Amino acid sequence: MDGGGRLDQSLMRSGLSEVGEAGTSIDEPAVARVGATPRRRFFGMAYRGLAGRWRSRLKRLPSGIGIAGSVLLLAGALGYGVVKGQHLPDLITWFKDARDIAANSVGLRIAAISLTGSKEVSREEILTTAGVTGRASLLFLDADAARTRLMANPWIGDAAVLKLYPDRLQITVTERQAFAIWQKDGRVSVIAADGTVLEPFVERRYVGLPLVVGNGAERFAKDFLAVLDRYPDIRSQLRASILVAERRWNLRLANGIDVRLPETNVVAALDRLVALDRDKKLLSRDITMVDLRLADRVSVRLSDAAAQARDEALQANKKKKKGGDA
Repeated sequence: MDGGGRLDQSLMRSGLSEVGEAGTSIDEPAVARVGATPRRRFFGMAYRGLAGRWRSRLKRLPSGIGIAGSVLLLAGALGYGVVKGQHLPDLITWFKDARDIAANSVGLRIAAISLTGSKEVSREEILTTAGVTGRASLLFLDADAARTRLMANPWIGDAAVLKLYPDRLQITVTERQAFAIWQKDGRVSVIAADGTVLEPFVERRYVGLPLVVGNGAERFAKDFLAVLDRYPDIRSQLRASILVAERRWNLRLANGIDVRLPETNVVAALDRLVALDRDKKLLSRDITMVDLRLADRVSVRLSDAAAQARDEALQANKKKKKGGDA
């Protein structure tokens, strides 16, 4: 206080000083509120400006954009549900049926089907493979895809699918022919001339086909059997043609004789075999093997019985010679 009994400083300033020294100012919130007023004013103005700009942009959007966005959102949700629930194949089938129904309703149905060239493959199997059903429309039938599916059948070597508007479909197939029976690792199959496996089993009607054996025999059988066709006497006795190491052939004849052919000059070797059989009845003798792999000689292996008989005959001749010398 001064000499007149008045306070030397205002109570407010003294209170602020004292409280500030104590470490907790009761007037700090007031000061903060006073300082916050410009900030609020600044952020409020910024928010109103930003909101105004967005409102002006939204006003410039085409009418109906909200509906389109909702439709897209709904479609996305449905698509996610379809994929997540593994219903996509059903949805695709439904869509195809719906479009075929629409096309059929305007006269683009398949009213007539012309199918030619099928013998081994049934008409029903061909139509099913090509995707031709009672609901299919000519408009949406994919001819290229139908041909590709038909070509996947081993019996069908070639196919053509032609759409003839407004309501005709023409399918032409070229089938492979059963050529030989192929044996590999104890399994037998019916093959075509190009080596295609037609059936992994042998029906009774194919048991008369030539038998080829060994890895790669299905690929080389056509050319080799064409060579054998020049020798009907040999071909008529043939039981099996065996490919050895994918390099050369052995012939197994019906009487059990094995004929070993060379890797090259097969024709010359077969000519010698025919000449020996004609002149010396080689293939009618009691032998098990004829080796023609060397060009300058022919080796023959006797059967066990023939070998024993030969040994006995040799011993008998030796005894006779000794007796004569005595």
